[in-house]
Amino acid sequence: MAEDGIEDYARAKRKAARQAGMADTGQLPSNEEIDAALRVHQTLYQHPEHGERLHDLRRRALGVMQEFAQFNPYLTGPVLSGNAGRYADIDLHLFTDNAKAVELFLLEHRIPYRTSQSRLYFGDSPCAVPVFTVSDGTVDFQITVLPGHALRVPLKSTPGGKSIERAKLQVVVELLAAG
Repeated sequence: MAEDGIEDYARAKRKAARQAGMADTGQLPSNEEIDAALRVHQTLYQHPEHGERLHDLRRRALGVMQEFAQFNPYLTGPVLSGNAGRYADIDLHLFTDNAKAVELFLLEHRIPYRTSQSRLYFGDSPCAVPVFTVSDGTVDFQITVLPGHALRVPLKSTPGGKSIERAKLQVVVELLAAG
């Protein structure tokens, strides 16, 4: 994950199992154990580069969050957690009851985008949500649009997984100020 830029834990585990000649991925570490190992690896082998890149990604995220302020943006994913690798995207969640308003905003501001869908879980209930991918030329922003009520419930990427960590604009400002 640190070297190849893979952000999907399940995909990384399958690749590791294949490379190790293991048929069963059940013996592989948990996502939390992988996060801890990534932090150690980045500290040991990518320390100055990783810190500079993380600061740059958070600065870029803040700029886009300010642009999308009307949609109650939150930063999430590896840029928030500090595990962003060399090829990391910036993951943002927008909270609005009108997903079309986000698309109209992109069109009005002539921001090129691609669309897709993601499945997230509000508690244990699955929901397909729109994702807009925009790029600033060097970094992609994965902008997931969620209904307003989703702010009040824990979001998960899998039914049994842990809640997705997220930070509002002011927290990102504080992360940047802290260094």
